[in-house]
Amino acid sequence: MRRRDFIAALGGAAAWPVAASAQQRSMASIGFLGLGTLEEAHRRLEAIRPGLAESGYVEGQNLSVHFRCADFHSERLAVMATELTQIPVGAIIAPSGPSVSAARTATPSIPIIFFTGFDPVENGFVASLNRPGGNVTGVFLLEPALNVKRLEVLHELVPAVKSVAGLFSPTNIPSDETFYSQFRTAAATLGIELRIQMVVDPSEFEETFKALVRDHVGAILVSGHTVFYNNLNQLVALMARHAIPAVYGIREYPEAGALCSYGTNYSAAFRQVGGYAGRVLRGEKPADLPVQQVTKIELVINLKTARTLGLTIPPALIARADEVIE
Repeated sequence: MRRRDFIAALGGAAAWPVAASAQQRSMASIGFLGLGTLEEAHRRLEAIRPGLAESGYVEGQNLSVHFRCADFHSERLAVMATELTQIPVGAIIAPSGPSVSAARTATPSIPIIFFTGFDPVENGFVASLNRPGGNVTGVFLLEPALNVKRLEVLHELVPAVKSVAGLFSPTNIPSDETFYSQFRTAAATLGIELRIQMVVDPSEFEETFKALVRDHVGAILVSGHTVFYNNLNQLVALMARHAIPAVYGIREYPEAGALCSYGTNYSAAFRQVGGYAGRVLRGEKPADLPVQQVTKIELVINLKTARTLGLTIPPALIARADEVIE
């Protein structure tokens, strides 16, 4: 080998670690702190990816994603949040109220992007919607108000039913008691006897339904909690087996055979989460990004399921529906 070629080869070899190091530094990372299962977290990420792509971040190219999922054991979230801070990640996506609380406790500096149905101001996640302050911002679904509207929709679907169960899962969020009080007041106004039924784990579904049937509950409202969405097919099957009309918060339920949903388009909302995650990875401050409120609400009715249940859906309700599944 000629001397000049030998020197060039040495120069290339010396430059390779520098180039590799630069490429490694350009790889951004985010953490996903989920209350539910890893499977559910991956489904959520599918909806988040388009928002990240808007800022130029693509998993496997210039972005790595680190999942920590508690399998509905909320007491694990604190340790998992700390693990994400120690990687460290450039941002944490927290798609539930308990996840937000755990992430905020774990870090006052790493940006946290939430997706929650709980009022982020009332629960202390942010200082205000327009000026969040600190290291937290995200997307707010107005879930408490939506649950009241779902109860009204359920009353329109089955006006003769006077005993309704609301399926919820404990969150230990400060605003819970206020919500449950308002929810009971709304039920009383409609002449409904309301039963708040708490479910922590999907293994409780079978016994919960047996108890509701035994107590002659005539209809069910299912909250948007992860424990229900993550086990959507099991829940819809139980409703069908016991022939109980129910209203849900997400269109995926009636698409899977449930009666009705009234709520947010989660895919669109999670895209917004991805958009904010991408912006903070590029250097924007969560304190300067106003909390986004999802205001587009969808009513979806499955007429096939209604016929199976022997229900006649009021024409006015069908006219208001964004989609009717035949």
